[in-house]
Formats: sequence, structure tokens, C-alpha cells
Amino acid sequence: MTAPERTARSVSLTDQTRAEMREIIARYPKPRSALLPMLHLAQSVEGYVSPEGIAMCAEELGLTKAEVGAVATFYTMYRRRPAGEYHVGICTNTLCAVLGGDELMARAKEHLGIGNNETTPDGRVSLEHVECNAACDYAPVVMVNWEFFDDQTPESLRELLDGCLTGTPPAPTRGPSTLCTFKQASRVLAGFPDGRAAEGVQAGPATLAGLELAKQRGDHAPEMSSSTTSSTASKDS
Repeated sequence: MTAPERTARSVSLTDQTRAEMREIIARYPKPRSALLPMLHLAQSVEGYVSPEGIAMCAEELGLTKAEVGAVATFYTMYRRRPAGEYHVGICTNTLCAVLGGDELMARAKEHLGIGNNETTPDGRVSLEHVECNAACDYAPVVMVNWEFFDDQTPESLRELLDGCLTGTPPAPTRGPSTLCTFKQASRVLAGFPDGRAAEGVQAGPATLAGLELAKQRGDHAPEMSSSTTSSTASKDS
């Protein structure tokens, strides 16, 4: 992606953004603790963490741009170039790789015509190689805007990508019944809920298998002993 393309799709941060950053800061006893959600907020406006977003965060927190930039470059959820409307993360960590994650990544690159950390020319879809989507019980797993698409195959992935390219993605396997955009997801991560946290399936059968087995066997956690209670209380004090 060229620099002119990035500039053309950039949306300027506004006074409202600054006001919402101050709203975030007010949630914390120490202002610097607000940096992570503030970066998500900047990303929700521009689709990535721009130099302007870093500068605004630095101004509001009394930090240097270098200090804010160091945080923004450390965490992979902060994009340093515009993400697509639908940001696709394909896991190729051990279990997903064994069950086909590498093949899914190769198919996605071929189908979209882009590489890792790149975005389609129309800005619709971006692609990221992800180390772990924390859903090994449904491997191989793909996430779009941090929502799960479980047990993927080359065929189901193609359908998913085609839906994203046309702006009509299928519903996630778990979570909300419709997929939000990358900017909308970033705003939720900034601490501005969309009211959909409890929507749809939250945990599928594979995740709950151990819990169901424990119930059937009558397993339960051991009672806390008095000595453990005393030790915990002394540490808290």
C-alpha cells in the first residue's frame, strides 16, 4: 500500500475524540493508565494508530511521542497502517498449524492478492498472521475484527473472505449475530460498549466439555483451609 492511499483513507481526529480521551483518563486514578484504551479510541477514528493519534495521546497524558509510540508498536492489536474494514487474523500456532492453519494463510494470501499485514486496494480487507487466537479447541481458527470463526476449512474461509470483500460477511461462530467493523470493534475496546457483549453463543460445546464432565462426576474445587484463609488475609493487609 502506498503512502497516498493511506492518506486518502485517513479520517482526522476531532475535538470530540479529544473529549472522549479525557473521559477515558477520568476513569483512572493515574492518567497514564488510560493510554491503552486511548490508543484504541484513536484507532477507532482513523482505522489505525497514526502519528497524529500518538501525538494527541501524548498531549493529553503529558508524555512524549516516543513514550506513546513505544507502547503503540509493542502491542500487535494497534495497527500502524490502515486496517481493512474487516481485519482477518489467521492463527498458525502449533495446533492450528497442524490442523491446516498454514494452508489457510496461503489460501487467503492467494485469494485476496495481498501478503501478511497488507490491505486490499479497496480498503475492505486486511490480513494478519496471528500467533494464537486463544481458541485451540476449535482449531483451525480465524478471527475477523476479533470475532471467532471456528473450525475453518479452505472452502469456508473462501466464503468468509468473499463475504468480507462484498461487505456481507457471515455471522461469527460465537458472539454477536452480525459482524462489526474494525473501527467499531476498536471503539468497544476503548471502553465504549455497543451493548452486544452478551449477544449470541459465548462458549461452544468443545469449550464446555470439561465443565460438563466435572458436573457428571460430581467434581468440585476443594474447600479453602483456615490456614490458607489466614495467609491470604495477611497478604491483602
